Formats: sequence, C-alpha cells, structure tokens
Amino acid sequence: MRATLLEDVGKIALREFPDPVVQRPTDAVVRVTASCICGSDLHPYRGKTPSVFPKRIGHEFVGVVEDIGDEVTTVRPGDVVVAPFLISDGTCRYCRAGLHTSCENGSVWGTDDGSGARSDACQGDRIRAPLADGTLVRVGTELPEALLPDVLALSDVMGTGHHAAVCAGVGPGSTVVVVGDGAVGLCAVLAARRLGAERVVAMSRTPSRQKLAAEFGATDIVAGRGAEGIAQVGELLGDGADAVLECVGSQESLEQAAAVAHPGGRLGCVGAPLGNLPLGPLFMKNVRLAGGVAPARAYLPELLDDVLAGRVRPGRIFDLELPLDEVAEGYRAMDERRAIKVLLRP
Repeated sequence: MRATLLEDVGKIALREFPDPVVQRPTDAVVRVTASCICGSDLHPYRGKTPSVFPKRIGHEFVGVVEDIGDEVTTVRPGDVVVAPFLISDGTCRYCRAGLHTSCENGSVWGTDDGSGARSDACQGDRIRAPLADGTLVRVGTELPEALLPDVLALSDVMGTGHHAAVCAGVGPGSTVVVVGDGAVGLCAVLAARRLGAERVVAMSRTPSRQKLAAEFGATDIVAGRGAEGIAQVGELLGDGADAVLECVGSQESLEQAAAVAHPGGRLGCVGAPLGNLPLGPLFMKNVRLAGGVAPARAYLPELLDDVLAGRVRPGRIFDLELPLDEVAEGYRAMDERRAIKVLLRP
C-alpha cells in the first residue's frame, strides 16, 4: 500500500509499505476513503518542532472497516467510520471523564501504540487502528458523498474549534472574537454560532477566508493585526468580548487574544502553543483561561449527529482536493497559504 512519509524538513514523499493486518484482538484494519493535511502537520514539515526523520504522518481519516480483531464489538467489516486525531481506549478514567486526549492507554497515529507495535499514520491507503472500540466512531454502512468532507472535518478541526468555544463558555447571546483564520479558527466561528453566540468577530486579513468566515456565521470581520486589530475590535465591542477563541498559538495571536477579552471574560486556547501566554494582562483583567488539546472523540457523536442531519457543514474548509499521489503539492499549498485545508483521496 501507499502512505505519506515526511523524509526531512520540507520533503514529503509517497512510499510503498506492507499492507496492515490485525495484530491485536482490539485492532481494526480500515481502508481509507479520504484523509487530509492538518496545520499541525506543517510544524514538522517546516522544522518548527523536533522530529526524527523519516516519519509517517497524518492523523485524520474517514474509511471503511475491512477486518477486525476478536475483541472488537462496536464496528464490523463494511462499516463507514471516522476517527479522532488521537487513539484512545474509551474506558480509562480520563476517557470516561471526556478527556480522551489524556487516555492512559492512548497513543498518536504513526507511533508506538503501547504494545511495541507501530500504528499507521492516516495519509495512506489503509491503516491499522489500535483500540478500535474506543477510537473509531461508526457512521453507518454508507456515507453520502456530499457529506464526506463534513464528516472528515470532525476528525480534528471542527472538534478543536468546538473545544475552544466550549472552554470559553460560549452560549446564547455571547459576544465572541475568534483569533486565527485557519481551518480551526473558521470552525471555531461555526462552533460559536452553533452554540448560540449572538455576535462573532473573525480576525482575518485574507479575503477568501473572510468570505468563508461570514458564511460560517461571523457577523463582523477585523482585518487588522496587533495594535491595529485590537483597536478595531474595541470600536466594535467597546471593552472587549465575552469569549475569545485563540486558534493559532503564536506569540502575536496569544497577546492579541488576551487584549480583546473584556474584564471577567473567558479565553479558550486551542492553538498549538508556539508562544507564551501574557499572564499579566489576563491576571489584571480576571480573564478566565481554559483550553488545551481538544478531546475530539468526546465531541464526535453530537457533532456527527448534526452533520448527518445537515445542521452544520464544516467540510467547506476543504478548499483544495487532490489525489494522494499529489500529497507533496498539498503540503506546499498549505505551507504557502494557497489552501486552507487539503482533502486527499486514494
């Protein structure tokens, strides 16, 4: 089978690997029908995070179950499934509390699954999914083609945007500022509106992303950055927002997010932290802080229900679709901000 390999900084290749097989009774083998490239995949691609090369890459997929181990009970061959971006057992104390990203037996796609065996990363033709009962979410026996991008978005970015909104306490009547116009930030706009926010300010200076933010429910667009952007939010919201959703993680975005929350407001941080929180301003304004790695598995069932019912359509974040053979071009397109998020087909 073919799978994506990050061979070095900036060097993506499609290579041949042995077909995966069931190795443990809790495994499933899944034929991937769609995967995608994540903004966090760009960190090792750009050399921004320590990595050991070569490495398999990718952590989002929709697929069809082909084989299962003897102990798997929640999916069967022929089932369409979607998986979150981390592997979890669904039974440990943290999973039971809805914090699947801290699973005591969990692992990362493409790394040691805890048994000494390496799981498959998700940008490929097939994967071995460890802890299938805890990780895979059954969609049904078929999935309408039109909904496939929407379901795929639930693997990571929609769940992460939703986590930002939940952590910031977004609810009916809230005023919200979203910092970041990548796939997570745009999904955070959608999530905030889904939770009842009355006013959502999207901070974006890219016209195509501004357009999608408005389609997702943003009531206002602020194109400025830094002091200029902070001043523009002030003109719209006075002393700031009830909830700020920080979806980038850079030093500039963290400082901007802290500045646009009003005293007593709430900040939900889900951007992979490449900067440091400005604790002084947050402390002085009594801004409540929450966030972290989104437990996408916990959110998948409710978000999936809304997608299948047509109430939310996060799949519009995929503005470029490529065959897996052209995965290297997909990475270049996202690295150069020519694409928000790339969907890959086998």
